[in-house]
Order: sequence, then C-alpha cells, then structure tokens
Amino acid sequence: MQSLDITPTVGLIACCECGVAIEPNPANMCSGCLRSRVDITEGIQRSCTIYMCKFCDRYFVPPSAWMRAELESKELLSICLKKLKPMMTKVRLTDACFVWTEAHSKRIKVKITIQKEVFTNTILQQAVVVEFTVHSQLCDDCRRAEAKDFWRACVQVRQRAEFKKTLFYLEQLLLKHSAHKDCTGVKPVPTGIDFFFAKQQEARKFVDFLMTVLPCKYHYAQELVSHDTKNNTYDYKHTFCVEIVPICRDNIVCLPKKQAQQYGNMSQIVLCLRVSNVITLIDPNNLQLVDVQATNFWREPFDSLCGPKQLTEFYVLDVEPVDNFERKAGHGYVSKKHELADVWLVRSDQVGMSDAQSLSARTHLGHLLSPGDLVMAFDMKNCNVNNATFDAMSIDNVPDAIIVRKVFDRTRRTAKRQWKLKRLVVDGNIVGNETASVADEFQGFMEDIEEDALMREKINIYKDAQKAANVDGDDEDAHPEAPSLAEMLDELKFDDEEMKEEEAEQEEEEPMQE
Repeated sequence: MQSLDITPTVGLIACCECGVAIEPNPANMCSGCLRSRVDITEGIQRSCTIYMCKFCDRYFVPPSAWMRAELESKELLSICLKKLKPMMTKVRLTDACFVWTEAHSKRIKVKITIQKEVFTNTILQQAVVVEFTVHSQLCDDCRRAEAKDFWRACVQVRQRAEFKKTLFYLEQLLLKHSAHKDCTGVKPVPTGIDFFFAKQQEARKFVDFLMTVLPCKYHYAQELVSHDTKNNTYDYKHTFCVEIVPICRDNIVCLPKKQAQQYGNMSQIVLCLRVSNVITLIDPNNLQLVDVQATNFWREPFDSLCGPKQLTEFYVLDVEPVDNFERKAGHGYVSKKHELADVWLVRSDQVGMSDAQSLSARTHLGHLLSPGDLVMAFDMKNCNVNNATFDAMSIDNVPDAIIVRKVFDRTRRTAKRQWKLKRLVVDGNIVGNETASVADEFQGFMEDIEEDALMREKINIYKDAQKAANVDGDDEDAHPEAPSLAEMLDELKFDDEEMKEEEAEQEEEEPMQE
C-alpha cells in the first residue's frame, strides 16, 4: 500500500479591512492594515540631541559622566540607546544599528527595531530611524583646563643649576612613560617647570614618578581656599616643591675628605659622569666609579666647582697611556669603558707662542684623545674658586687641569645625525623658552645622549627620515658610542597611503557614474 500524505493544511481567511487572503491570526487583519491602524513607535522621538566635548572628543552620559567613543562603535551605540531608554518602556528592543552619515555632518542615525503586543497574542514589529544631532559642550575637565588658573594641586620642579640638561632628560622621560597625561597645564619658569593637576592624588602620583627617575626631594604645603562653617568642609590648594640635585653632567665637584674615603679612597676632585636616578661620579686619576643616592647626597651635600661655562678650550700636545696602574687597597668599582692617560695641554689661543704655559693632566678619556685634538678642561692651576672644601685641600693633591670632554665639530655632528628627539608640546608650544641659549643647551644634551649609551636606554630616540637618506657611512667626528640604527624607533604616522589612493579612485569614479 502507498502511504498517504495527511499533512494538515491551514485555511486562509479574508482580512477584515482590505479582504486580502491571509492566514488566521487573533486580529484577523493583514500586516499592512495592522500597521496602518496601530503605530508602536508613537512615543519615540525621531530626533534627539547628544553632547560632545570638542577638546577631548568625549560624549556626555547623564547625569554627569563623559565617555570616549569612536564613530559607529558599540560605546557610541550604547550612549544613543540610553538616550532613548525612557521612551521605550512599553516596547521591546530587538535590534539596533547605525545608518551611514558623513563623519563631519554632526548627525548620527540609528535604526532600531522594536516589538510590541498590540492585540491578544498579536506581536507587531517595526523599524524606525532616529537622528541624533551632536552639539558641542565643554566637559568639566576641559572647562577647568581652559580656565588656565584652575588647579587643585601644583608640582613645582626646580633645579639650581646653570644648565637645563637634567630638565631636558626629565622631558624625555615624561614623553616615554606618559607621566604628564593627567596635567591640566604646564608652565615653564626660569629655574624649572610647574605642572598643574585637578586632583591631589594625581599630583602625588606624579611626584612619586619623579622620585624614582631623578635624585630629588620634595616639600609639601597647602593653602586654604574656602571653609564652610556649617558642614565643616575645607577647600585647599596643594603644592609640591620638588628640588632636583644641583649637579649636572660634566660638573667638577669637590668631595669632603671623609666622604671621598667612604666611596673607596677616591680623589676629592671628581667629575660627574651622568645624572639619572643616581649621581654617577668618576675619578679621572684612577677610573673609580661611584653612584651617589639621593638620600646620601641630601644628608651630606657637595657643591660643584665649575660648570660648562667655566671650561676652557685646550690643545692636546701629547698623550701617554698609563698601563699597569696600581690602585690602593679598598678601591671601589673601576670603569672598563675608559682608559687612563697622561696628557699635556696648552690653551688653544696660545698655540705656537714661545711663552705658552703647558699643563699636565691625567684623564679618563685616553681611548678618545690623540695629539692635535681639542678638549674642554678646567684650569685648576690658575682658577679662583670659592669653596671651603677646596681651600682646605693640600696643593700637592690639586691637579693642574681636569679634562671634561673632547671637542667634536658640532656642525658636522648635527648634519650627520640620523636621529631626533620629541619635545613636550602643550597648547601647540614647546615647553620651555626656546631662545638661542636654550637651543644651544638642547644641542649639548643631544651630544650627551650620543656619548652615553646608558642614558639612551631610558629614553626613546627616533629615526630622522630626512637625514637618514643623505648620510655617508664614514664619519671621522662620530663618537665611538654613537647610537646605532637598532636603537632608533620608527616614528608612528597615521597617514595611510593605500586609503588615500582608494579615496582618490572613488572620487574619479563618481563623476563618471553621474
């Protein structure tokens, strides 16, 4: 026997409004007639307003929050749906998506799909497009920043030194670690930089960062702004004064005799090699290195005998390496990157004169110097120094001169430099008075980075694409520790060439289609 198909069939009925044959439903009406008689989108507005801060590109989320969201992102969609939530209490949201609009039109269109039970066991579904108009409104943080004088905490970074090399180093650390992201304002002053914050906690976090990257100390003070006697509340302005050690790179310092013995029987006259989170001193007589912690420095501070401005240019007459140097018992760590040498010098403006006075000096730059070079040194024999520790020293222990650094041709070094540094920019301006003297100090800071690989490890240096293509491989004036290409970072650029080509092709195709 053949099986019979006994699948039940549903009979059709006529719509009570238009007479179209439909399947039976509780309303006995077709979907078109049902939509014409019932509108479930009646209470939903077709146009709404949302607010965006034009400075930080954040959207306002009632009652008082601000959220960052990209165009056509799920964050922006949630902000728009929260705006519509009070209007959709009697319907159910099933789907929501964006309708494309021009990015600069200040219009955002959202297509929502909702459902509602209109009759018994009859659910109607409809889609509606809601247009949001974006209005500009300053958020609380940007309003305070635009007020210029609004701040609740201030960090005053100060250094009593002639040169700004340590402040330049701090600038690079801030850029690498983004420690200044919470600042509402930055103001340069002649002796340092002021950083302003909206909250005391942000200022304390910034001070903690400074204490870890630089040898410094700070003082805290607060100023009463207002006092409400009814509920006993106080409003203060908080100030943190951070003082960086007054020692910079290439400074010659004179240590007390007892302190020099504690550091491994070093000479009292030493040279500052670098300033990072510690002060690194080197003894040019025996290559001993010592790292002075900030707590030790502030407990027993020492002053510098001279800075880079007091240095004199000398001409190297002869260089004699010192081999098999015997050090005293109890000496500290000895540098392996430097070499001892005895050097005979004469002032560069007295070269060739019969009455020229020649000086002898022992230096740690024996691996760099050769007869005929120029060096910057401090004439200890003919100097006038106002320092009690130096005056108490025996004349036999005072060298004729202290060689600080070798002189390279700055013009050639700048032309052949394949890397660059970023600067801290606030409100479109570089932080710091960019005068000729400051620009010259910044060039000196870049030379220090070329000569010190340990400093380069803690900051970011970037490839200079404009100079990299025009630089020859050989450079006689290059420092042996100059940065290599492996140490340089590629600067991030947001210009997408492929996207530009696609947009250009689309613009060419549109007139052809028209």
